[in-house]
Amino acid sequence: MSFLKPKDVIDEGDTVILYISVNSMHVIEATPTIVNKKGETIEHIFQTSFGALKVRNIIGVKYGSRVELSKGYAYVLLPNPELWTQTLPHRTQIIYTPDISMILHQLEVRPGSIVIESGTGSGSLSHYFLRAVKPHGHLHTFDFHEARANQARDEFKHHGLGDFVTVYHRDVCENGFGEELNGKADAVFLDLPAPQLAVPHAYKALKDSGGRFCSFSPCIEQSQRCCAALQELGFTEIQSYEILQQEDVVKTKTFPVMNLEFLKTEKDTSSSTKQPKETMKILTSSAPPTQPGHTGFLTFATLQPAFLR
Repeated sequence: MSFLKPKDVIDEGDTVILYISVNSMHVIEATPTIVNKKGETIEHIFQTSFGALKVRNIIGVKYGSRVELSKGYAYVLLPNPELWTQTLPHRTQIIYTPDISMILHQLEVRPGSIVIESGTGSGSLSHYFLRAVKPHGHLHTFDFHEARANQARDEFKHHGLGDFVTVYHRDVCENGFGEELNGKADAVFLDLPAPQLAVPHAYKALKDSGGRFCSFSPCIEQSQRCCAALQELGFTEIQSYEILQQEDVVKTKTFPVMNLEFLKTEKDTSSSTKQPKETMKILTSSAPPTQPGHTGFLTFATLQPAFLR
């Protein structure tokens, strides 16, 4: 139940982030034993690039503590959506933090919000939604793949988030979100190959008081078809974005400086003295030599309250 609320000490069964470096993190379950492929119960030993960790040794340890590996050390961290996105087991391609931050902002997700998501996938975005809507909101998340839906349901329950999410196995493009959700949602998010087919169902699901819509598409043609469907149904403020995260290169550079006072004196005295070398150190910022790659296009729209449609 590591995701439910902040806690100090690792309990047996917790999901824990083992942090070695910013580029080397692992997710582990705090269980003293595991069952191997032969069905035998054995000691839970987790292997890393800096040696082995006997997992029973971290139970009862405070989160944030340094733990010894056989060839080094690591830190045990309380999981959050940001760390989970970097370490989760991939069942599908996932959405990462730069896009997620814009999605949460544009959909205006807050405690108490009712959010519909399709598809669930690996649950990367779902964990952010759940953190945002707690303690009074709810996430309804859909996936057309039954095994993935079942895995996600078990994962949410294991993380202590089961009370805030309902997982459905359904093809929403063909069957919609269900009559029970009509007029219930504050926001709808789609990550589908043909989002335009689900736009009419999103229209029905949003509240009469209005709401926000978002679709994630890797191809601009998908985004264009989605925009056309949104326009036909009377959505407004239709916009598409591409979020590119870029880290500027910050360096201190040395530049030669021309001494104007020296030049003035030399002109007045007709002397031929060599100008002294002077330099100035300046902190500079420049774009990196390589640009970030494309992830996808985010299409946002607003459904006005019913009396304005």
